[in-house]
Amino acid sequence: MPHTDLPALTDATIASSLSDAGMPVVVDVWAEWCPPCGPMARTLAELQPEFAGRLLITTLNADENPGTAREYGIMSLPTLLIFQNGVVTRRLVGARPKSVLRQLLSDALTPYANV
Repeated sequence: MPHTDLPALTDATIASSLSDAGMPVVVDVWAEWCPPCGPMARTLAELQPEFAGRLLITTLNADENPGTAREYGIMSLPTLLIFQNGVVTRRLVGARPKSVLRQLLSDALTPYANV
């Protein structure tokens, strides 16, 4: 069950979603049992309109998609993965306030800012 209205990725769709996006992609990796995951997802959903058309914010349930969680070495939740051209350029583990997330998303729009 999705925990926000953000697009949900799966093990089967993540590769094509990353290659077809044409913009940086943020993946919010979460699980139902994770207390800080819900508030973090809601904050990202609130920020999404500010970045629409420039940045794709998505979610991925780690419990339902263990292959992707394993591939990217997800050890704690929530974890944000920021992809540019299909490559992880930034990783953020743990919930953060809205101001920190806004800055992280803004930084993702600057080419090579996180490389």
